Amino acid sequence: MSTRKQLKTLVEARRGVLVPGAFNALSARVIEDLGFEAIYVTGAGVTNMWFGMPDQGFMGLAEIADHTARIRDAVSLPLIVDADTGFGNALNVYHTVRTLERAGADCIQLEDQVAPKRCGHFSGKEVISTEEAVSKIKAAVDARRDADLMILARTDAAATHGFEAAVERAQKFAEAGADILFVEAVTQADEVRALPQRLAKPQLMNMVIGGRTPIFNADQLADLGYGIVLYANAALQGAVMGMQQALTVLRDQKEVQESSGLVAPFAERQRLVGKPDWDALEKRYT
Repeated sequence: MSTRKQLKTLVEARRGVLVPGAFNALSARVIEDLGFEAIYVTGAGVTNMWFGMPDQGFMGLAEIADHTARIRDAVSLPLIVDADTGFGNALNVYHTVRTLERAGADCIQLEDQVAPKRCGHFSGKEVISTEEAVSKIKAAVDARRDADLMILARTDAAATHGFEAAVERAQKFAEAGADILFVEAVTQADEVRALPQRLAKPQLMNMVIGGRTPIFNADQLADLGYGIVLYANAALQGAVMGMQQALTVLRDQKEVQESSGLVAPFAERQRLVGKPDWDALEKRYT
């Protein structure tokens, strides 16, 4: 089964599949190695880790396409790719979908913010008109060459126009052909519980650690009927803390031992990047 068909099966089961975010190929390898079933290529994570900048629209199509292609080469899991606003108008969205489909995306996420976008849990967001947002989803649906490529439509309207307006937008996105719906940054537990009852299409719920949406256990969200439970930057936040802890010990104690428990063993690092496979390939060609 192709990764696109795998993802469609996972989403339509509505069992709250946990999807962590990857910010590069190695983080994707770790996610796959730990037994997760799909990966989210996170725009915020790429922006934070690649540029050292906040998630405020600094990433472009070239960067996310490059990361998608590298991650696609590194893992065999389905990839949900964060394409922000599609990097322009409906025509830009069309080009974005074509580009990311070639790069190996199995699902492409598009949102309705005014450019430059910002993290869904930041203040100061604005959204484009419903009509323009719907036209961009239609363009995304039309652009895909493979019917199994999924379009994930996100709305940030809850923060600016209220929960009911966000639900109305999401329904219009579904009517425009979106396969998965994503109402971002709802702030009330009752809203989290209500969404699967209000919208017929499979949905994603975003669990942002430290964000504005109350955290639900993935099993709870599965019981509510969500298709995907997203932890877009758990790996990133864990990596930052790990770096801080290891480097603090290095700074203060002037050394870090493998036995410290602060760093992955040398052999584990080589396993994750596939060195044994490359050694075998080198032997084959020598």
